[in-house]
Amino acid sequence: MAFHLKSERKETETKTIRFPVPLIERIEKAIVGKEVSFSGFVIQACEYALDNMEKDKK
Repeated sequence: MAFHLKSERKETETKTIRFPVPLIERIEKAIVGKEVSFSGFVIQACEYALDNMEKDKK
């Protein structure tokens, strides 16, 4: 049996969205010096918002 490496990547899909320029600037300032990309920040922010919306419904 051969050894196979598995990708640690999650399945993703590309979506095009528009951000207001001031929001982009705020996000870019927030991630300076952090080990997170713009996309990574947006994904985490969306997950946080959705998780907290669910808590508010209960």
